Amino acid sequence: SLVMCGTLLFGCGCSSSKTDNASATADNTKVNVFIAASLSNAMDEIAENYKKTDENVDLVFNADSSGTLKTQITEGASCDIFFSAAEKQMNELNDGGYIEDGSVVPLLENKVVLIKGKGVETSVTGFDNITSAKNIALAGEDVPVGSYSREIFTNMGILDDVMSKDVNECANVTAVLTAVAEGSNEVGVVYATDAASNKDVKVLAEAPADALKTPVIYPVAALKKSKNKDAADKFVKFLQSEKALKVFRSYGFTI
Repeated sequence: SLVMCGTLLFGCGCSSSKTDNASATADNTKVNVFIAASLSNAMDEIAENYKKTDENVDLVFNADSSGTLKTQITEGASCDIFFSAAEKQMNELNDGGYIEDGSVVPLLENKVVLIKGKGVETSVTGFDNITSAKNIALAGEDVPVGSYSREIFTNMGILDDVMSKDVNECANVTAVLTAVAEGSNEVGVVYATDAASNKDVKVLAEAPADALKTPVIYPVAALKKSKNKDAADKFVKFLQSEKALKVFRSYGFTI
């Protein structure tokens, strides 16, 4: 199963925390943290901070869409902590008996925004006229930001019009951001924090409040089958500390 997990981690282009492997010993506790792709930058910085708190723990991040991570967990991947970009996937795992009882913490909130590439010409000014774009990058509907995007378009009454356009369905929010930043797609829908992290994109508009009624909540929890419960619980607690929350704020998340 270790080999399988290694393949999963490698296969989805995840980033493990920047730990000094040379100083890692066999005694170190490895904690597998499955994180929504939009958390990658913040979590890398938090991992560096955490090393000063507990140098005997090696945090290994598996970053992808929350839907993909949920599937990996249900298929038996070794996971100690799940940090989702939506409550839906967390609730499904909780209902399925995968989550440690009472351990879910709704920690962060994000916004959904429409972006274009910095040098790209577009007549699109907001969600209401997104269909005037030649092509659009959207995350798949099982990806939280893809689900939020479709909720926005549905409530605006334009879902069919949008989906009839040339839509690049991406595996996760990072792929949407890359497609727009590189100019492969004219516009795309991502989280505000992703847009803020990339100098090659420009925010055209934030999702209208009446179009996105589901709050973009990021819950975190320890897994029931975690082999390192104490270390997992300790890190979940650290994520709620002012030291960690300060990092999340610096990346644009709301606590």
